[in-house]
Amino acid sequence: MADREEHLRTPLGGLSRADWLTRAEDIAEYDGYFEPVGKQHSAIFIDRDPSVLIVSFEELDTVRLSDELGHPVGFHLARTRDWSHLCIMAEGETWYRDRALYGYFDRLIDDGFFEDFDRVIFYGAEMGAYGAAAFSVASPGSTVIAIQPVATLEPDRTVWDPRYADRRRLDFTTRYGYGPEMVEAAAKAYVIFDPQERLDAIHAALYDRETVTHLRCRHLGDRIALEFERMGILQKVLEAAGDGTLDARSFFTLYRERRTNAAYLRRLLAELEGDDRPYLAALLCRNAVQRLNQRRFREGLRRAQAQLVERGITFTWPQLISAE
Repeated sequence: MADREEHLRTPLGGLSRADWLTRAEDIAEYDGYFEPVGKQHSAIFIDRDPSVLIVSFEELDTVRLSDELGHPVGFHLARTRDWSHLCIMAEGETWYRDRALYGYFDRLIDDGFFEDFDRVIFYGAEMGAYGAAAFSVASPGSTVIAIQPVATLEPDRTVWDPRYADRRRLDFTTRYGYGPEMVEAAAKAYVIFDPQERLDAIHAALYDRETVTHLRCRHLGDRIALEFERMGILQKVLEAAGDGTLDARSFFTLYRERRTNAAYLRRLLAELEGDDRPYLAALLCRNAVQRLNQRRFREGLRRAQAQLVERGITFTWPQLISAE
């Protein structure tokens, strides 16, 4: 067992694309398989306990440059929880629109692959979130966790979104196409987004099915998965889904960690200063200085205190007066 777990600790971070795929193949074939799927995708399967399968949709450059380990998100759960993991790895911005990939999932369905697991979780962020939503239909009754998903890049449906212009030539009208329709077969789908990111919010609104729960993360911006990683809650969200305990309440309990996230606090401070609310800005900066002790928040505290003094507003906390 020790050798089996150690295999999943093999560092892959910073390797070239070719070397990463070669090393990943070695890891997967230890207790699963590695399979090229067409020219731009690979399937990496870690065969562990049949109680839970994590299916993640990820992009190779993002994974291999993420940290020293450079692992897909499910490797950690395969190692610590002994859960099975299927990673669909894309080389570039493919948006998973590939007939070979459709055929691969067709084969999994025909083989009854997903039926071998008690609980199946589809996960992805941004492009991967679209992939998780679109292919979740392959496993009815699954759970989908989609961070900042688009619904489609079909030009007629998303003419209002100027992003990804060079990807609009891809065909989003054929099989596994429109994300919101595909999640109808899921038992539960969680769409996570920042409502202040207008285009993300519009795409999220298109996921309007009964199975969907919208989880709004204000002030987190357009790199939510990265900030979840920095907060240390991404794996916990996936674990809750695998344990069957994920819901809005448990999610927002985990999301309380945003109070220590610098990106969240910076955006919140900018909003308070923009709305001319120095008292709340002072409270925020005072708390942030205690937690993070960053120069940005010390300076914000000094600005807020100066505004309060100018307006003749007094306060009673000795700690608030010191911004050093």
